[in-house]
Amino acid sequence: MHRVAQFVAHVRARVDAAEEADARRVLPDAAWQLFARMPVADRRHALDVVARLRAAGDDDLDLVIAALLHDVAKGSRLRLWHRVAGVLLEAVAPSLLRRLASDDAGSWRYPFHLYLHHGSLSADLAEWAGCPPRAVAFMRGTASGSGDVRLAHALKVADDAS
Repeated sequence: MHRVAQFVAHVRARVDAAEEADARRVLPDAAWQLFARMPVADRRHALDVVARLRAAGDDDLDLVIAALLHDVAKGSRLRLWHRVAGVLLEAVAPSLLRRLASDDAGSWRYPFHLYLHHGSLSADLAEWAGCPPRAVAFMRGTASGSGDVRLAHALKVADDAS
């Protein structure tokens, strides 16, 4: 049922102007351009992750930046059917999913590479866009220090909740 709810939320996703303005205030200019180009469902998801973090009392600026951009590499190449196929293959045939993925951006199999590696690819884009190193570390899962490790875990929990 959780995956069905995700599918419905993806199809019905909307973002209002006030939410986008909040993201705009937080992100560096180049990072804002990345966020603004994300498909609406990914922007909605990112804003929901931020809302969950803030509701839990985690309003660290670098953490919020990481939450807003953690899926930016998915872009428009990772279509809904790729996401559904990725979830199904990950559950029943993860080795097939890994074999299917290709890092050749010109290949029809590239979206499966994005599905598997979007976290590190998103961190690369955030770094390129001038995001703080700490935000990039949250996205890469390389945060250090007990406080930042706790925040990185909070990001993962908030991301997994939707």
